[in-house]
Amino acid sequence: MNKTSTRAAGSTVERGLLPVVLLSLALVVAAVPALNVALPNLASDTGASLSELQWIVDAYALVFAALLLPAGALGDRYGRKPVLVLGLVVFALGSAAASFAEDPETLMVLRGVMGVGAALVMPTTLSIITSSFPADLRGRAVGAWVGVAGAGAVFGLLVSGALLEVWDWPSVFLFNAVVAAVAAVGAIRKVPNSRASRPPQVDYVGGVLSVVTLAAIVFGAIEGPGRGWSDPVTVGAFVTGAAGLVAWVVWGFVADQPLLDPRLFRNRAFSTGVASITLQFFVFFGYVFIIVQYLQLVLDYSPLQAGLALVPMAMVLGGLSRRVPHLMGKVSRRPLTIVGLLLMALGTTVLAQLGPDSSYWIVLAGILPIGAGMALATTPATTDIVSALPEHKQGVASAVNDAAREVGGTLGIAVLGSVLNGQYRSGLLDRAPTSAPDSLIERAQESLGAALAVASHLGEGGKGLADAARNAFMGGAADAFYLATGLLCLAALVLGVLIPGSPQPESEAAELDDVVPPVDAVHR
Repeated sequence: MNKTSTRAAGSTVERGLLPVVLLSLALVVAAVPALNVALPNLASDTGASLSELQWIVDAYALVFAALLLPAGALGDRYGRKPVLVLGLVVFALGSAAASFAEDPETLMVLRGVMGVGAALVMPTTLSIITSSFPADLRGRAVGAWVGVAGAGAVFGLLVSGALLEVWDWPSVFLFNAVVAAVAAVGAIRKVPNSRASRPPQVDYVGGVLSVVTLAAIVFGAIEGPGRGWSDPVTVGAFVTGAAGLVAWVVWGFVADQPLLDPRLFRNRAFSTGVASITLQFFVFFGYVFIIVQYLQLVLDYSPLQAGLALVPMAMVLGGLSRRVPHLMGKVSRRPLTIVGLLLMALGTTVLAQLGPDSSYWIVLAGILPIGAGMALATTPATTDIVSALPEHKQGVASAVNDAAREVGGTLGIAVLGSVLNGQYRSGLLDRAPTSAPDSLIERAQESLGAALAVASHLGEGGKGLADAARNAFMGGAADAFYLATGLLCLAALVLGVLIPGSPQPESEAAELDDVVPPVDAVHR
């Protein structure tokens, strides 16, 4: 097939396949932020406590992250199309059932079911792209995937905010169910099935160890801010995760066909790609967690207004991601990563200057470089990760990328949220009016939302408490953003040294061929 016919075929594939795949991806990415803005109404209707609300959100993230690697391997073994369709169906059924839930416990379980569906969907979307698109169009398609993976969070905020302007929280779940059903029909019609002609055996032992490792780490990150990082439950979770990781690595060296061969991390393109993705989404998820609260609770934006406020960042991220593959053809990954991380650091530094009465223009000056930096740094890292494994392992490669993203994001919310919370609590104690009773101060220390609710019941006397709470929140947010800036600058320095100057040095490619010899793939 000549170059012209290849491009024509690729264009046909892109028109039919890419929209379905990107819609599926956006759906599972948006599921966490979409629910965050509905939590006040959900708490009022179900009587959920703050701890229960946290687990309604986090049950999805825990199951999602823990099952990513085994789900990617299932796609490689049994076909990516049926796994994608199954994931969308599971996600749709869980969402539909959640819209009728009346108590927090049921919602937690159903959010976990949605997490199972999301784990089947997300790695499959990227592996379908890398195994279906011709080489000259694959970079653009991966760039589009990266843009949607980042901008999907804003999409979720925007859609749920619009729904909550008219309906109540069940509409968010019903919307998810309808979109998942539409995507499943589209996948059945438009997505070709691909799997290896001689597919590897599913590494069930490695799959179990990966689930234990990732679930324990994510559980510890979720519980750490509330229980305390030295709490026995938190420490026990991280110890379990560390032990699981050691066992997983040992098993990877002795198994005939391991789920993820640890020797892959000798490939600097692969290992630095994983490190870069983890840090980027550590900062990105943590930043979104903080900025949404700032927009709604400090600047008094509605959920819809908060979503609209972040649209410019999503537009920059999505638009620039499509063009980064072209830049990768002109310069190596190293300068793109360094510039991207430093742009993100510039954005978090600007956001650290925000105050209770800041203009939206300062917010915009912070979020735009974050979006541009994510676009520049994420696409090369994702490309290196999926390029490090052969076609018959693309589901696992995609799952590694997604696991780095989800674990990094969960840790980012936990760590940056913990910095925010710790400084908020101590700052409020220092700034609170002396006339306010200790019992009310204690309640106000739970969160900025709780403080504003307490202040609203105090009438004119509550203004001082509300102002103190907002100022304390901004102090904690600044510390969290400065921490993010420091980590990004450090990563730019370290990765600037470690990232290979060329996409795949010959010595590393030879090592990789010894680890995972190529297997022909078939499309059915």
